[in-house]
Amino acid sequence: MEDDVVGRRGQQKQERQRLFEQERLQGGILNVLAPDVKSVSVGFRPLLRAVSELQSGAVNLIEARDLWKTYVMGSEEVHALAGVDVTVAKGDYVAIMGPSGSGKSALMNLLGCLDNPSKGSYRLNGREVSSMTDDELSAIRNQEIGFVFQMFHLLPRAPALRNVELPLVYRGIAPEERRRRAERALERVDLGDRFDHRPSELSGGQRQRVAIARALVNDPSLVLADEPTGNLDSKTSEEIRGLFRCTPPEGHSIIIVTHDEEVASHANRTIRVRDGRVWN
Repeated sequence: MEDDVVGRRGQQKQERQRLFEQERLQGGILNVLAPDVKSVSVGFRPLLRAVSELQSGAVNLIEARDLWKTYVMGSEEVHALAGVDVTVAKGDYVAIMGPSGSGKSALMNLLGCLDNPSKGSYRLNGREVSSMTDDELSAIRNQEIGFVFQMFHLLPRAPALRNVELPLVYRGIAPEERRRRAERALERVDLGDRFDHRPSELSGGQRQRVAIARALVNDPSLVLADEPTGNLDSKTSEEIRGLFRCTPPEGHSIIIVTHDEEVASHANRTIRVRDGRVWN
């Protein structure tokens, strides 16, 4: 019996060595350096994650290929989007521009998982979402996306803290943790002294700051902003643009849909939509 156990252990050791050598020869850096990532010192983990992303090709947050959105109007088909390709890297800051009727709102709805494409592929953070159900899309929105709207969409009778907590309520986060995260998010947008103020007691710029804090409180992969400065004066608009430049943590992506060239100029690049197609 004891000889059998020793023999099996020897075989297991040889198999582990064989797999180790195979990974080394194939360039499997992560498995060679740390077969058990938990054993790696904290200082090396960012490097290992970066190597893992490079190996898997998961350096893009958004990969949309040949996206179509078609509406049937009687006997006619109207193509709001016609074969759009969009790629957004992790940590990128992108503006989407286009005239009314260009298809930019349809593109925003698809990228924000508010709608399904008529055909095409959309991968968000490595997951194919183009054919998900409404419930699945709702879960993706709550986990991956923070929204900022032109009209703020705050609960009028709720204080700022409660408005920011709302996405965490849907995720089932405990009340104490919700409050801690919401307070931190409001402090990040310089509203640490406005926890108990209702929207009617805040300026337009402060309301938009609450909306940005709400978008960030879930630590989303993507912040999607639809005309975030559309209802603000020029001075407040500049403050909000500055907030977008410096607030999201590293690795998060921002997409701003706007008509304003000044807003778009602060982004790393601009995607221009016309007649349902991307024109860069």
